[in-house]
Amino acid sequence: MAMQPSPNFKRTDNNDMIPIGLVRAMFALPVAALLLVGYASMTERPRVAVPDNGAVAESWTISLVGNDAQAVTVLDAEGNLIADMAHGGFVTVIQNGLMTMRRRHGIDPALPLEIVRFENGRLAAVDPLTEYRVELSQFGGDNQAAFERLLKTMN
Repeated sequence: MAMQPSPNFKRTDNNDMIPIGLVRAMFALPVAALLLVGYASMTERPRVAVPDNGAVAESWTISLVGNDAQAVTVLDAEGNLIADMAHGGFVTVIQNGLMTMRRRHGIDPALPLEIVRFENGRLAAVDPLTEYRVELSQFGGDNQAAFERLLKTMN
């Protein structure tokens, strides 16, 4: 009767498939990242990758009300309907992020949000009630254009 081969971690020629140093480095990288983030959080280091506010050129107050996973209703500061979108796309993404942050802080997600255009052309969604801030110009021209179309209907 022939013996069944047993699974081995090493090849028969004693040549590892993945060098042990590489395996150790794979585990060391996430541990190092966790330690760095933990240190920055515990010492309350200031955020350095956040762009300066700069001078505000224009500002709009809107409310984003989520109707389901894709639909969003956009209202102006007085509660007038700006848009009712069945598939809001990027506007829904911003609304979902805002809703998550406000739920985390126990704040009504339908309260107003500020859309700010800075003098250098950047467009940002800034929540005055939490630390939620999204640089809309960093997500590409099409996504920024979605908000600019909304803002044109308000002017």
